[in-house]
Amino acid sequence: MPVINIGLLVFILLVVFVFLVLVANIKVVPQAHAFVVERLGAYRTTWDTGLHFKVPFVDRISRKVSLKEQVIDFPPQPVITKDNVTMQIDTVVYFQVTDPKLYTYGVERPLSAIENLSATTLRNIIGELELDHTLTSRDVINTQIRTVLDEATDAWGIKVNRVELKNIIPPREIQESMEKQMKAERERRAQILTAEGEKSSAILVAEGEKESAILRADAVKETKIREAQGEAAAVTLVQKAVADSLKLLNEADPKDSVIALKSLEAFGKAANGKATKIIIPSQIQSLAGLATSLKELFTDVPVSESGESAPAEAAKTKE
Repeated sequence: MPVINIGLLVFILLVVFVFLVLVANIKVVPQAHAFVVERLGAYRTTWDTGLHFKVPFVDRISRKVSLKEQVIDFPPQPVITKDNVTMQIDTVVYFQVTDPKLYTYGVERPLSAIENLSATTLRNIIGELELDHTLTSRDVINTQIRTVLDEATDAWGIKVNRVELKNIIPPREIQESMEKQMKAERERRAQILTAEGEKSSAILVAEGEKESAILRADAVKETKIREAQGEAAAVTLVQKAVADSLKLLNEADPKDSVIALKSLEAFGKAANGKATKIIIPSQIQSLAGLATSLKELFTDVPVSESGESAPAEAAKTKE
């Protein structure tokens, strides 16, 4: 059996130990992280992303800090409004570490510090607002809380980016009262909309009736105008025809007998039985009397068997 050299074995073990220690002290800082390194209990440096080596048994990584934006959802906090209404409000804070050294040594428990600071700030802001204003002013409250937290956390190496009110929970009786109020408001709006719809409908109906009446009146007016124009045209044509006939008659230079005959024809048309009073000109009266005398004369003369009249026969006998 070979004799083992104890010294060689110890040397090998020492080399392996040193190698393991060196490997163990080689550190790789990942992206968006930072390592705070202390030497003999005091702050030495801050490692950024990359490969680093720390002195064994002398350097120590105090804290590994994430530089990513972080989100903390704080539980509901009881707050009292200006009109003495107690409600529960929970907040969500978005923050980011900007200085790992201040974040490590500036405050003992940064997250707890942010939670307590946000709760006290929220109580101060809500205490100056009434219930209705609180429910409708989320953006204003968020901005005020963020401003206060951002100023206070600068000394801790923290940047507060946003603060959001997640839930605002009023007491149960307040919720019931608000629901009744909203229901009444919705009913009021529904009635207003219904009334406005009925009003618009009535206006449209009235406007339709008005336009219809106007159109009917225009139609009657147009009908009467056209009838009047037709009658006027007819009268014009009749008068023109009469004028043309008189013109032709004057151009023909009629005798007195023709004029008398036309007068008798006109008198015959006038005496068609429809008139209740007839005024006969003197010329027509004389002509009518002459016509009557001639008729009686020819009617009273007897006719003989030979075909000659009695006066003629008497004259013949006398001869």
